Amino acid sequence: MDDKKLITREETDVKATWCLEDMFATDEVWEEEFSSTKEMIKTLPNYVGKVSKDKDELLDYLMLTDKIGNSVERLYVYSNQRYHQDMSVSKYQAFAGKAETLYIEFGSHTAFFEPEILGMEEAELKLWLEDDKLNNYKRFLSEILRKKEHTLDSKTEEILAKSRRMAQAADNIYTMFNGADIDFPTVENSKGEKVKITHGNFVPILTGTDRVLRKRVFKAYYETYDAMKNTLAATFNANVVQAVFYANVRKYDSTRAMYLNGSNIPEEVYDNLIDTVHQNLDLMYRYVALRKKLLGVDELHMYDVYVPIVEAPDKYIPFEEAKRIVKEGLAPMGEEYLKTLQEGFDNRWIDVYENKGKKSGAYSWGAYGTHPYVLLNYQGTLDHVFTLAHEMGHALHSYYSNKNQTYINAEYRIFVAEVASICNEALLIRHMINKTQDNKEKAYLINHFLEQFKGTLYRQTMFAEFEKITHKMVEEGETLTSEELNRIYYDLNKLYFGEDMISDEEIALEWARIPHFYTPFYVYQYATGLAAAIALSAKIIREGEKGVEDYMKFLTGGCTKDPIDLLKMAGVDMGTREPIEDALQLFKELLDEMESITEQ
Repeated sequence: MDDKKLITREETDVKATWCLEDMFATDEVWEEEFSSTKEMIKTLPNYVGKVSKDKDELLDYLMLTDKIGNSVERLYVYSNQRYHQDMSVSKYQAFAGKAETLYIEFGSHTAFFEPEILGMEEAELKLWLEDDKLNNYKRFLSEILRKKEHTLDSKTEEILAKSRRMAQAADNIYTMFNGADIDFPTVENSKGEKVKITHGNFVPILTGTDRVLRKRVFKAYYETYDAMKNTLAATFNANVVQAVFYANVRKYDSTRAMYLNGSNIPEEVYDNLIDTVHQNLDLMYRYVALRKKLLGVDELHMYDVYVPIVEAPDKYIPFEEAKRIVKEGLAPMGEEYLKTLQEGFDNRWIDVYENKGKKSGAYSWGAYGTHPYVLLNYQGTLDHVFTLAHEMGHALHSYYSNKNQTYINAEYRIFVAEVASICNEALLIRHMINKTQDNKEKAYLINHFLEQFKGTLYRQTMFAEFEKITHKMVEEGETLTSEELNRIYYDLNKLYFGEDMISDEEIALEWARIPHFYTPFYVYQYATGLAAAIALSAKIIREGEKGVEDYMKFLTGGCTKDPIDLLKMAGVDMGTREPIEDALQLFKELLDEMESITEQ
């Protein structure tokens, strides 16, 4: 949509906006809490040398840091969400900057804690943990003990905490280039009309029917990155170098070991994912062949990857209808879950429509002590109905974790962050596929699911393999040049898409446009999350109330157990290949059905 035609924030119906007043009644209240929290942070050095000597001092410190941490989180979330609702408002940009500085200051003033605790006699700390007074912090302190060999002395930890801002330079430079400075050219479509390329319209154009435009946009988009490829390669390399530095200093065998250790994820989970997907690349090749056939092209190019192979239902779905569809699809989750979902719908948890200056995309976010929030840019498409189901999955996961756990035990790990959201989507899409009698609509829905497998299980695994290769090279003393990065990425692209896809030379530069690579070893969790969610949704449908009961153990678990163990409680073991194999079996069954429908 043309930004000039967008309504302003002030013109937006209040009922369709999120109620951030539930977090802070006014900006003045935010500023008061900011000042008081800043003062509280200044008292933290008083505990240096005391937390390891006296159990009561330790408890006082932990309760104080809970209070400060929750406050910093609230300040940070509120300021950023205010900023995201209209990013032209400099006041909230400043609020967000202040909150980030406070967050770093808090980290710096608590850096002494882990080294001091780890300097204690381990037997004495374990004896302390038997005291009921510390029961709330048992998991938290046990996790510190688990990472003992990777924690350094207090002075070094303080230096490392202060160095984080410097270490973020590569990420910040890339974000600034990719978000602000990059300037894409204007091309002509098949009718000779001029089209200015932007990040925002790149994928929408590639989903369009004008193949001439798709090809021109694809080539021009990547030529823009090509012109800066050496700078971008140096930035990418610098980010891997900083990761290697921290891994070395903290005595990890690799950067991957360091990033996975945060949630205690065994490295074989990562390798199982790549190996299992490799063994099932034939299914991806079948999907690529089907795409080529249904598009009716002699050659399938990378600029044909996003264009729908099944026509979308041409109808606008009002938001009220979207809520009804989602609720109906999530009926297997039971009355309690649906009641909470409705609570979110009725009480302005959701910022619904696009407005001028609003952050693009969609997310769920919030802070402990207040209900979660969802940002949408709802456009009335079926895809956006699925986005609503997805983001409310995140929101209700947070809601149940926060409701059932204390602050220190509530925040679930990134490894399971996508499970609840994708589980919602899987339940919704299965319901809609079973309900429809229209073969066209059924084909569209099945293809939506197939696209999720292609985009999440296969594509994110390809990204994960790219990270595994590139980080290992830097660990072994190599420098990542644009030529090397292009070669690695291009070879992986050919492997994952197969012979029926023309791997256009421009796709070698796709690594340069993926911001997730600046958060190393993150993307694989999208793929494992999808596999776990598919397994859980199948279990809920198959077992009914018992399946939901097991699933709720996971949803309410927060971080009281390792993510792998939380999923085991729900009935899924991600330490094995089975969930990935089961997900790929469903992909095969959907592919069979899609081929059958399209042959009719």
